[in-house]
Amino acid sequence: MLFDVPTPVKHLDRAPGWRQSKWLALAEFTIVALIFLADEKHLVPVSKTPFLLLLGWISLRVRGLRWRNVGLTKNPSWPLTLALGVGAGLLMEAFELFVSQPWLVRLTGKQPDFPDFQSFHGNVKLLSLGVALAWTLAAFGEEMVWRG
Repeated sequence: MLFDVPTPVKHLDRAPGWRQSKWLALAEFTIVALIFLADEKHLVPVSKTPFLLLLGWISLRVRGLRWRNVGLTKNPSWPLTLALGVGAGLLMEAFELFVSQPWLVRLTGKQPDFPDFQSFHGNVKLLSLGVALAWTLAAFGEEMVWRG
């Protein structure tokens, strides 16, 4: 099955202890809020995602869980997953190029301008680093943070 629902962990069926307490959850939410606050004050280098990922991993370990308990398992069908991913990506790009971008240009009267990305133009090393960071932090990291 493409979207496998994780099976419940047996030891969580027992009476809740400190590992399942509301106080631990409150402490974790407080840490998340502090990470977001530090990011807002520009105290977090690059991205808050690694810090949130670490907190998610610690939270799972404290509860005796692993990433597979929140759905990170081997994919049973890579060809189907890749086909769906490429198809969805092409549809999203087509929508952006042919629908939303022209509509926004007509609405604002301005073409898109990306001066922050000018340094990537013609710089393969910097572009490769940027893509690697985006894939790692945005794609994988945020998915794991959400699951954790």
